[in-house]
Amino acid sequence: MERGAIWLWAALLGPWVVALAWLRERQGRAVIFPGVARLKGRPAGPRVALRQAPIVLAGLGLMIAALALARPQHGSLRESQTTRGIDIIVALDVSGSMAAEDFQPLNRIAVAKQVVAEFVRRRVNDRIGLVVFAGKSLTKSPPTTDVAVLLRQLDDVHLDMLPDGTAIGSGLATSLTRLRRSQAKSKVIVLVTDGANNAGEIDPATATDLARAMEVRVYTIGVGRGGQVPMPMQVQDPFTGRVSMRTMMTEVQIDEGLLERIADRTGGEFFRATDSQSLRNIFDRIDRLEKSEIKLAAYRRYREWYVPVLLTAAGTLATAGALWAVGFRVTPV
Repeated sequence: MERGAIWLWAALLGPWVVALAWLRERQGRAVIFPGVARLKGRPAGPRVALRQAPIVLAGLGLMIAALALARPQHGSLRESQTTRGIDIIVALDVSGSMAAEDFQPLNRIAVAKQVVAEFVRRRVNDRIGLVVFAGKSLTKSPPTTDVAVLLRQLDDVHLDMLPDGTAIGSGLATSLTRLRRSQAKSKVIVLVTDGANNAGEIDPATATDLARAMEVRVYTIGVGRGGQVPMPMQVQDPFTGRVSMRTMMTEVQIDEGLLERIADRTGGEFFRATDSQSLRNIFDRIDRLEKSEIKLAAYRRYREWYVPVLLTAAGTLATAGALWAVGFRVTPV
């Protein structure tokens, strides 16, 4: 128990002293004075209230003294929160292979968007940006703390919004450009792809070296199963010429070696997500690995009331003593 709390409990002894004195007075109202015959014709003695005054004041003085020792203060406490968050860029592959339907009942891109949205909602103290890439790369949102805006941009992501292909190097380079002026203590890129680099003007190795130089950690996630996967494709009927969508088994290869090298050289980690649950688990792990640092600065402005309260207690006790000395007291029966 804190010291102040102990003295606050001690302050309750004052009312108990007063209550005991009052009970004693109730039980023995007859006060006998020696030589009472000599008092005939003289004014009556002090009233009951005055006889109790020294005890009441003594109890009140003890209570005020205990309150003074608890150090009463008056003022305010203001806290300002300083957040040292993490700047994160999610680089999302939107190439045609992300339409693969091995993440039933949804395809890869739909599941990836759902999981990224869940991740964004948890990182309220961080600035998060979104880059999409296929044959080229595009910034959908620079790093921001406005979750609503970021989620709207994420919802607008769809396949065929960029030329087809998988430009991993370009996606990584565009993400690094968005982190170039970042003042955050920690900078992170989460690269989500399901293929191998086959497009773009920037080599993934060059982009990786740049990330290393900028001290940006890259977490790479390979999405989906390799090999034959169900893929919706446009098929033209040779007789009628009509074009329709059909699901066909298509070969898709993920360059795990490249993704591992990117993660290893930048201090990140490589993950493989073969279904929607494993993808969620990976983002949960990244969420635990990359924690924001929050510092709280408290400003206190208090005025001590210790001295005036203690002087009041001393004055009350002195008054009680003076009254007792001049004869205002309860005489035992």
